[in-house]
Amino acid sequence: MSQIEESVEVAVPVTTAYNQWTQFEEFPQFMEGVERVEQRSPTLTHWVTKTDGVRREFDAVITEQIPDERVAWTTVDGDVRQAGVVTFHRLDAARTKVMLQFDHTPEGVVDTVGDKLGFVRRQATGDLERFKTFIESRGLETGRWRGRV
Repeated sequence: MSQIEESVEVAVPVTTAYNQWTQFEEFPQFMEGVERVEQRSPTLTHWVTKTDGVRREFDAVITEQIPDERVAWTTVDGDVRQAGVVTFHRLDAARTKVMLQFDHTPEGVVDTVGDKLGFVRRQATGDLERFKTFIESRGLETGRWRGRV
């Protein structure tokens, strides 16, 4: 199992960063390898990914969601095993630190080798940098969900 911890500072208020992160169906715009995310209920998402020609589908459940603070999840069905949390830290009125922490269990030889070579960590870093570019270029979130789980 890999434990990944990465963060990025974004030049938007904490509420803007958090609100955008709750728009799971927008993840393909900044997460490499994510083809589609369907929000099936307030707490259930269905993911379709494709990395290095390997297509995977899985469901993830939101286990905790506190506006402007955190979103935690765990996979519950499918080809991927992981659990994690993304937290939002107000640095000042216009800047936020977004911290991603998750445990990832590689499936099979290819995943295990890729994990040992740091592929998962580099992808997480890249996804956070693309999130930064996405939200900073817009300046506003594409939507929001302010419910608690």
